[in-house]
Amino acid sequence: METENKEIKWTSDPAHSEIEFSARHMMISNVRGNFQKFTVNATGSHNDPEKASFEVVIDPNSVNTRENDRDNHLRSADFFDVAKYPEIRFRSKSIKKVDAEKHIIRGDLTIKNVTKEIELVSYVEGVIKDPYGKTRAGISVEGEIKREDFGLVWNVVIEAGKVMVGSKIKISAHVEMVMQE
Repeated sequence: METENKEIKWTSDPAHSEIEFSARHMMISNVRGNFQKFTVNATGSHNDPEKASFEVVIDPNSVNTRENDRDNHLRSADFFDVAKYPEIRFRSKSIKKVDAEKHIIRGDLTIKNVTKEIELVSYVEGVIKDPYGKTRAGISVEGEIKREDFGLVWNVVIEAGKVMVGSKIKISAHVEMVMQE
């Protein structure tokens, strides 16, 4: 089929998508948060997801952990420094199919002008035609980064040598993509 090989553009539906993260707090619990403003754009064909590419642009000023003081601290120079670095960006470099739903995505993540290659695991949750005639795809993504690799080094040592904020940050995203006509 001719349309199966045609390059198709996809854009995230912000009302049905989320990007979340979690970090260890005082090494005894996890704090979760999300970014309220972001875009995901992708191009690819139906029959060859390994040739697809995508870019994610996040507004770090939109960070939300349900605690205003913590959110303001995350926006400060101690963490995202949103006044100086108004974007977090991810660009895929390769996508490897593991099975019908699972893919391994390698790409460059840039936070505070520091770019490192990371690996994410992606799952295609399904592709459907919605009641309005638009084609939609559900995709979930999981990964983990070491925050210090991106210049997010603020911390405080607390009792018994433990630290306030853990080093590993878990990332998860659930994105509903809409095919552009």
